[in-house]
Amino acid sequence: MLVYIYDGSFPGLLTAIYESYYRREKPEEILAQDQWQHTLFAQEVVIKTDEKKADKVYQAIKDKISGFAARNAYCVFLAEVPGAEMLIYNYLSRGWKLGAKLDFHLADEAVLQVHTVAKKVRQEAHRMLGLVRFRLLKHELYYAQIEPDHNILQMISPHFARRMADQNWIIHDVKRGLAAVYNQVEWVLTPLERPKTISLDETGLFYESLWQKYFSSIAIKSRKNLRLQRSFLPKRYWKHLVEMDESRSRFAESSVLSPQSPVKTYK
Repeated sequence: MLVYIYDGSFPGLLTAIYESYYRREKPEEILAQDQWQHTLFAQEVVIKTDEKKADKVYQAIKDKISGFAARNAYCVFLAEVPGAEMLIYNYLSRGWKLGAKLDFHLADEAVLQVHTVAKKVRQEAHRMLGLVRFRLLKHELYYAQIEPDHNILQMISPHFARRMADQNWIIHDVKRGLAAVYNQVEWVLTPLERPKTISLDETGLFYESLWQKYFSSIAIKSRKNLRLQRSFLPKRYWKHLVEMDESRSRFAESSVLSPQSPVKTYK
């Protein structure tokens, strides 16, 4: 059994696809280093990531198949589903033969699976644009925590770089220990552990409380339907929504504050 081992990055996967093509061999599995467990009968081939080779493969996908196929492959990679690498490999293998017609062949199991997974990733990325809740920390830094099902942080970060171009912010995927950090110039991805405590700005707390009060005041208790609410907004996303967490309400009637900007929400 031929197994390609790569570093777990998208360029690493594209390099593995490049090597498979030019070596004229088809791996039975392509696995990230942290997923691979040595077995007696496997022939292991360690693939060293090469950015130039990866770029050639990605450009070839766009030129010989389509840009949509390239985006599909990337979305499936970010889905982090078991067997994603071979799913992408089989999808592109068909693409080299079918060209731009690839994504019309939905009767092909590999094509259909890629479309199904990629659609879920795109939907969650789109949904998350309206679910990121920034909290104002001290030193005028906006911070938000998310825990998406898929690794979509790099998909949503450009949106917030445009929408909040004049602010310093961090979007923290606490599930994966990864953060997008923006400094009013550019954003970068960096490893970041879950903070034990967060020092909130008093002005931010003031506006959070106002937002919670507004959210409560517009609710019609007689028409409350949690089941329907969960169908539109799955409960797994509630954890980081300011308006869904009553424990965060710390409005002080006697506080003398000078509000500057409201809690930022995007839909």
